[in-house]
Parts: sequence; C-alpha cells; structure tokens
Amino acid sequence: MDLKEKLVSSFLAFENHVDIDGYIHDVRSDAIKVFEEKGFPSKKEEDWKYTSLNSVLKEDYSVFPKQENALDYKDVKKYFIHDIDTYKIIFIDGKYSSHLSQTTHDGIDVCLMSSALNKPKYQLIIENYFNKAATKDSLASLNTAFSNEGAYIHIPKNKVVEKPIQILHFSTGKESATMLQPRNLIVVDENSHVQIIERHQSLTNNPVLTNSVTEIFTNKRAIVDYYKIQNDNQHASLIDNTFIKQKRESLASVHTFAFGGKLIRNNLNFYQEGERLDSTLKGITIIGDKQHVDHNTLVHHIEPNCESHQDYKGIFSDSSTGVFNGKVLVNKEAQKTNAFQSNNNILLSDKASINTKPQLEIFADDVKCSHGCTIGQLDESAMFYMRSRGIPEKEAKALLMFAFSNNVLSSVKIPELKQRITKIIANKLGVNLGFDL
Repeated sequence: MDLKEKLVSSFLAFENHVDIDGYIHDVRSDAIKVFEEKGFPSKKEEDWKYTSLNSVLKEDYSVFPKQENALDYKDVKKYFIHDIDTYKIIFIDGKYSSHLSQTTHDGIDVCLMSSALNKPKYQLIIENYFNKAATKDSLASLNTAFSNEGAYIHIPKNKVVEKPIQILHFSTGKESATMLQPRNLIVVDENSHVQIIERHQSLTNNPVLTNSVTEIFTNKRAIVDYYKIQNDNQHASLIDNTFIKQKRESLASVHTFAFGGKLIRNNLNFYQEGERLDSTLKGITIIGDKQHVDHNTLVHHIEPNCESHQDYKGIFSDSSTGVFNGKVLVNKEAQKTNAFQSNNNILLSDKASINTKPQLEIFADDVKCSHGCTIGQLDESAMFYMRSRGIPEKEAKALLMFAFSNNVLSSVKIPELKQRITKIIANKLGVNLGFDL
C-alpha cells in the first residue's frame, strides 16, 4: 500500500477518533475527496516542475503517533529563543506538551487548535476563518482532512501582544518514520499587533515528513510579523503551506530562514483584500550536501493602492538545489499597485544549482512593478581586496556572504532572533566572525 492509499484508508478511523460533527466534519470530508482525486503533486505540474517528492514519499510513515512522548526542557532548550520572555506552544510528535508550553487566555487566546475545534465558545471564529484562506490543492487538502492539532491564536482588536509567540514542533523518532500534519489558525483583529516564531525540529535520524498548513488573517490596520526557522537535519522534510489574507491598511511580513532539511517546500500565498496595505516576503537560504529548498510564492493584488516586497537570497554549495518560483498577480481593479520582487543567488560549487522563475501577471495599467533574479559567484575583486588587507580567505568569503544577506536580516524586528539567525549563518559558513549584524 503506497502512502496515498494508506492516508485515504486511515481517514475514517481518524474521524471516528476525533469525533467532531457538523461544520468541521463536512470540511474534512470534502478535503479528503480532493486529495483522493489529485494525489501527491508530481513534476508534471508546472508549480512542481523542479521539485520531486518521490524520495520523500517512499518511506512507510506512521500516520498517527502510537504513544505520547515527553522531553525535558534541558534537551531542547537550544531550539528556543530563550533570551526573551515568550508565549510557547510546544508539540512533541504532534501531541501538545503542557509542561514545555506557556499559553494564555488573558485578553488574548494563545492555545490549541484541538480546543478551538471542540469548544462551543470558539465556534464563531472557527466557522468564519477555518479553511477560508487555504486553497484546495492536494497537500493543503490533505492537511485539512487530518487537521486536529496545532496552534490557535486569536488577538482581539486594539491589542498589542507584549511578547512574541513561539510555535515549536519536535519529532523524537520513536517511530521508524513519522508523518505530521500540524494546522495553525491565526486571527489578528483590527488595530492589533503580534510577532510569531515557528520552528519544526527533528531530534532523530529516522525519516520525518511534515505537511503543515497555517492560515493567517490580518484584519484592518493589524500588524503581523511571522518568522520561520528551518534548520533541521538531513532526514527531515517539510512542506510548509502558509496562506495570508489581509484587510485594509494592514501590514503582514513573513521571513523564512531555510538552512537545513532533506527537502523543504515553502508555499507562501498572500491575498490583498483591501486598500493601502503592505505585504513583505523575505528569505535567506543557505544549504549544502544534497539538500533541496523550494520557495513558491504568490502575492495577489486585488484592491488598488497596495504594495508588496519580495526579497529572497540563496547560497548553495556541494550538490544542493534551490528553487524560486515567485508570482505577482495584479487584478484590473488593483491600480496604483507597487510590487517589487527579487531573487539573488550565489553558487559556491559547480554541482550546486538554482532554478528561478520570477513572474508578473498584470491586468492593471497604472502600476509600478518590477522583478529580477541573479545567479553568480562571489565577487573576485572584492575577495582580492579583502585578502590584500590580511583577511583570511575563509573569513573573507563569510563576510561577503553576510553582506549579501544583510538586507534581509536588517528587517528582522526581534533583536534576539536576529542574533540567533546571525549565529546560525556563521555556523553554516564555518566561521566565527565575532560580531552580530
């Protein structure tokens, strides 16, 4: 039995186990039908032309964890941003870890998706927002069909969340191969502001496949800063599907730091449903060996007088592969749109490769849109200049690559997170520069 057949045949048992009727039951039932019809995406599809899931799907994954596993804080402390006080929603093998988490209902809801799906007091939010942004492609539908656990965050209007929220998913490797499908719902109401950090981390060499869906609703004049840290081992694969709907005068930004994993696919979709709003998509990718990272982005400009900014940097060594497929769609009604898209890449090895395809589809005539991509190597004249002033070759290369990625790092608004990312980059480049950017 292949993985698709295993998932479809497991759906009824899953539904009986979670025992939810009504709206969510109907949503799940429709979603499994979509997945059963479409199956897993293949390279025959244009959006998956440069990314094959074959090597990932061949494992015999455990679809449901058979036991709850505990972790001590000392064993996972290094994966937290522990320099600052944060709310924490922690999952171990897909199960909520209460002793590692710090949730709240004090004026805001930072809690669990399973609670929101089961308790009547959350029903209105669930019916108004759950599965209202996610598309009906096969992987998002698969997650919807099995959605039960993840982070539920609701920030009522006129609230500034005083400390960031960390969402961490750990895999312990108690199963020979594990598939996880976390589902996050984040609703930020009018005039509110929140910062969120998300990380998926495998603690094992056993194969792990995570198919994650996050829906974010940024209402009128709300601000959402979202940071994804992807620095997993080479036995873990992640398919991250993030859907963001923005209303008038809102600000939403997503920073994606892809440093590790066997295969990472980031599907990031912004839908601008109001005037005078701003969307920011930035990312840094630094990978080696045979790692594969694919950024697939969409910004859909629906209303006039809006902006979007995309800036992705990639550094590829050994036999690694990068993919950037970025699309900006401007509706006829979306006049006065200002859209910028850039993808710049450095290849450090003859065996490394990057496939980049920035796209603009513009149906309005009064817009300011630009896109571009570059693929090259380190500047030899800059290297010569630095070497001539006594800087060793390894450190000179690292300085140039830090400078290359600095404009993405400079927009990180949590200083402690910025320092953590800087240290990860230095470690990836194999140097100790002795300073933080």
